[in-house]
Amino acid sequence: MRVEAHERFQGIYWVIFENGTRFLATENLTPGRKVYGEQLVSQGSREYRLWDPYRSKLGALIMKGVKRLPLKAGDRVLYLGAASGTTASHVSDIVGQGGRVYCVEFSPRSMRDLVNNVCQYRPNMIPVLEDARFPEKYRSLVGIVNVIYCDIAQPEQARVLADNADMFLKKGGESFLAVKARSIDVAKKPNEVFKAEVEVLRERGFKIHECLSLEPYDRDHMMVVARYGA
Repeated sequence: MRVEAHERFQGIYWVIFENGTRFLATENLTPGRKVYGEQLVSQGSREYRLWDPYRSKLGALIMKGVKRLPLKAGDRVLYLGAASGTTASHVSDIVGQGGRVYCVEFSPRSMRDLVNNVCQYRPNMIPVLEDARFPEKYRSLVGIVNVIYCDIAQPEQARVLADNADMFLKKGGESFLAVKARSIDVAKKPNEVFKAEVEVLRERGFKIHECLSLEPYDRDHMMVVARYGA
């Protein structure tokens, strides 16, 4: 087994086993601790967490060959829809001790798991129990960020991202929007939903970099990578 840095993206690695299979990974910020049952591997003094793209839309985006991944060490990230912390913990690994991940989650049960299993062991993750549709409610808890990651299961996903960007994202900041077509309108074809959400972002001042389907990892899902206000 060997570990190699990703050919394009900082803080992301390939774990390559003797049979030739390879898996995404991030360097574990909390050695010895798992978040969602992922495999841990060591090389030298460093420990890595295998990243399952079937359980993480950001992992799926990388596996789908995204060209631009605006996420690096030291970034301040507002994560909307953090759930129990599967993807947010990998973001935490990437931004490192010098970064911050503000984790907004509406479900008390998911927040309890996030706090007890993840945040209490990762000082760069700040849990925020609020509804992402109302960013003014957590304005005092979150400062200006340079990345927003939005993965919420409710209608008007692009509007929610844009409202949060207006309040927290610096001009020229980057964003990820996981569009869940079935959460927006089950009667419309997914492509129609995707186009409508992308148009909302454009109207709100975003420049679209890439739009990628996440199949086969996630059905009827698309990830939009966009820059805000520049």
